[in-house]
Amino acid sequence: MTTTRTRGAGATSFGPSALLGIPAMAFFAVFAILPLGVALYLSFTQWSGLGSPEWVGLENWRTLLTDSSTAHSLMLTIQLMVLTWLVQTPISLLLGVFLAGRQRYREILAVVYFVPLLLSSASIAIAYRNLLDPNFGVFSGGGLGWLNQNWLGDPSLTFYVVAFIIAWQFVPFHTLLYQGGARQIPQTLYEAAAIDGAGRARQFRSITLPQLRYTIVTSSTLILVGALTYFDVIFILTQGGPGDATRILPLDMYLTGFVANKMGLASAIAVVLVVLGMVLSLTISKASGFSKMESQLDGEA
Repeated sequence: MTTTRTRGAGATSFGPSALLGIPAMAFFAVFAILPLGVALYLSFTQWSGLGSPEWVGLENWRTLLTDSSTAHSLMLTIQLMVLTWLVQTPISLLLGVFLAGRQRYREILAVVYFVPLLLSSASIAIAYRNLLDPNFGVFSGGGLGWLNQNWLGDPSLTFYVVAFIIAWQFVPFHTLLYQGGARQIPQTLYEAAAIDGAGRARQFRSITLPQLRYTIVTSSTLILVGALTYFDVIFILTQGGPGDATRILPLDMYLTGFVANKMGLASAIAVVLVVLGMVLSLTISKASGFSKMESQLDGEA
């Protein structure tokens, strides 16, 4: 980070030169800006993936804005975004604060809690697909009653099962964020609160939550924007089914482009996803006062 300070009549710049950022900017331009530009161009064409794209103007965008299946996929994406945030945030926050303690047994529990973070999305999806199989899955025997259901084949259940699996996968990552944030809170605050007679619940509400507000913003941004990239787990588990019960927008983009061979329309969906992610990220940053954030470490501002 470049720091600029003014002394007297002259201004002196401190910190690394802006030239050092050129490689990173070049990397970002080649691998982010350029593909986005190509996707934007393809969104105005009709292309099957072979041959040359044919310019069709706004036809793909008109189709996108009037197609009820796209609206359904967008609504599913928003629902999944909200549901996974509601599940992941409180669990990650409480686990992170709990694991920030200094007791030795908490380190052992932390290893157990973080196991899902070590597994790939493909392995998680394959494991759950077999565990939830109604014929030979973990609930298929032993007289488990209502637990023995077609979890991934029932349209009324599948969406919530997928949301649970995604939350299970990413809770450890956000727990790690909250654990790191909780360990940065000065212990003197808790000691002073204890002297004043504040219990653990009051300390959590009056000290922990305010001190973790920046971590909450960061974690929430990752959860909400990250919901626009969910693909692999859902594709392996359900491929968007049954019917279109789990066909969220990223999966709709893939199926439109690589299954229906409509690369132009899929590119338009990709542009929409990028715009949604940027708008969502900027909105969260503005609403949470991200631009006014300051260091919470002693002696820094």
